[in-house]
Amino acid sequence: MKTIINTVAGFLVAGGLMAMAGSANDCDGKCMEQANTISEMLMYAGIGLSFFITGTLVLISNRDEA
Repeated sequence: MKTIINTVAGFLVAGGLMAMAGSANDCDGKCMEQANTISEMLMYAGIGLSFFITGTLVLISNRDEA
């Protein structure tokens, strides 16, 4: 069971990092009509941060269990 929980937590950490990195959804100014607004960017970055923090806390709490 610990392996399954750690796997899910690892996916949360990785997904959170990807969500935070891709939150702006821009392409160097060449296609600004498809870019996210500031509020959308902050929302996606916040969701990614919460996934990252949740996954990290789960991994830290399961670190010492046998």
